[in-house]
Amino acid sequence: MKEIRGDAKNLRSLLSGAKFAIDYYQREYRWENKQVSELIEDLTEKFGDSHEPNNERSAVEGYGHYFLGSIIISDKDGHKFIIDGQQRLTTLSLLLVYLYRQLNDDEQKAQLSDLIFSQRFGKRSFNIDVEERTACMEALFTGSTFDETDQPESVVNILNRYQDVEDLFPVDLTSDALPYFTDWLIENVHLVEITAYSDADAYTIFETMNDRGLSLTPTDMLKGYLLANITDTSRRNTASNIWRNRISELQDLGKEEEADAIKAWLRSQYARNIRERRRGAEPRDFDLIGTEFHRWVRDCEELLELTSSNEFGRFIEQDFDFYTRWYIRIRKAAESLTEGLEAIHYCAQNNFTLQYPVLLATLRREDTDHDIRRKLQVVSAFLDILVARRVWNWRAIDYSTMQYAMFLVMRDIRGKSVQELVPLLSKRLADEADVFASNEGFRLHGTNGRQIHRILARLTDYLETQSGRPSRFHEYIHRRGKDGYEVEHIWANHPKRHDDEFSHPADFAEYRNRIGGLLLLQKSFNQSYGDMTYGRKRKHYIKQNLLAQSLHEDAYDRDPGFKQFIDGSGLPFQPHEQFKKADLDARQVLYLRIAERIWSPDRLEEAAKS
Repeated sequence: MKEIRGDAKNLRSLLSGAKFAIDYYQREYRWENKQVSELIEDLTEKFGDSHEPNNERSAVEGYGHYFLGSIIISDKDGHKFIIDGQQRLTTLSLLLVYLYRQLNDDEQKAQLSDLIFSQRFGKRSFNIDVEERTACMEALFTGSTFDETDQPESVVNILNRYQDVEDLFPVDLTSDALPYFTDWLIENVHLVEITAYSDADAYTIFETMNDRGLSLTPTDMLKGYLLANITDTSRRNTASNIWRNRISELQDLGKEEEADAIKAWLRSQYARNIRERRRGAEPRDFDLIGTEFHRWVRDCEELLELTSSNEFGRFIEQDFDFYTRWYIRIRKAAESLTEGLEAIHYCAQNNFTLQYPVLLATLRREDTDHDIRRKLQVVSAFLDILVARRVWNWRAIDYSTMQYAMFLVMRDIRGKSVQELVPLLSKRLADEADVFASNEGFRLHGTNGRQIHRILARLTDYLETQSGRPSRFHEYIHRRGKDGYEVEHIWANHPKRHDDEFSHPADFAEYRNRIGGLLLLQKSFNQSYGDMTYGRKRKHYIKQNLLAQSLHEDAYDRDPGFKQFIDGSGLPFQPHEQFKKADLDARQVLYLRIAERIWSPDRLEEAAKS
């Protein structure tokens, strides 16, 4: 080998003025929502351990540090090629772009921009320097639209993961704490840059770090500990087979699903406490299970009743088998709409990963499959209502914001019967300050575009299915490509067309963004008709989904199912020959009333009777 150099660097020193290329033979950027979620959770939680709202900015220097591992670089005549680490570096670049767009401090934005790109002769060159990604990164940085049609896999995935960053970044860090978090990220987050001066040496290092030695996961170590305590050889073999088969099923679901399943099971059934929400607080059951569940199990033998060989066998053959089997069913319901468990899929669409331990919490091995499904229906309906209300009221639903509240719910519903669940969860909803009527001016703003899209998909799908049409939810939720759907403003962005009702463009913009003035339509429609006046495009709405059709009087004459639904529901539908401020107000009330029907607490009682 030639010279090998390892340098510990913070994000600022790693990326400032740097250029990293990726050879053509490297794999695509393939991180998924799960990996982005975990990265943001880890970073924001570590930052939160040190941050106090009244701190001076200079206090960030003394905040805790975070190590993000190593990256391996091949230096070819001064040009850096990433051998290992492009997934993390690409995702960190997306996070930096997001922070740049959220910040108001020009000095801090200039500092960030140096970590994202360099500029020569008026042209930007991004620090992760891959030609096919440049136009996409430019669009993300400037906030302009970008058509992903026929784009490479990495480009499409970059667009999706940036949307995940927008969705997952904690709302409570987007205001006063944002400059502090930004400083902390670039100064106190570290990686080790390992540089070799030939590809052969770089790959030797990569293989040595990844292939040699015994790299046991927490799942492996838990398995070894449990099996070692089963003294009967035959029973140990039986338990080993159960473990192996179930782990294989979980791995088929996705990367690290076996660890996620075990965490969800242990938290749901045994977590007694959680770290207090104050600086310096010690991790407790909920937190320890999330980071080192194999050690936690060894330390909690008494709690888990692991007192004999027989009990260790029971723990795998009955408990592990039961809860991981239902975890798999729940995860499959999260991936695609499953009759009776649709709310699980809706929560997953909102990236609400905390639902898994909460859903498992009520389950008992002695429950019948029918009772388990009823429990899952009740709890998932509760979570769906809770999440929708918070979104409507511009409240955060990210992991760090919700984990304490969800721990309390999980602990309170643990092992409860269906009959006990309904009043308990109904009371929680009744005690919540967030209801739909609390925010009568709910609207689209800078960071809730995907949430608005999902709500419009639910409103549209509910209206159509209640009117006797088949569900098209998956069609409406699809955002990418020329056939994808996007949020359409009924009013085109021309304030002067409305100066008879709005004296200032800002007032017009606020009203235009209210949900009552929005529809969900195919991109091709928006491209053709979006800039027209309402009077010109109204006739074209009759060819779109039922929520759009309802603006036109023909919808009320042509669709008896729709008419029957209106008569039965009493919802204030009406056609709108013109669309003035009063018309938008009427639609705002209509949408709010539909939302109250979709996310009615009565669903809990209905689910219990199913």
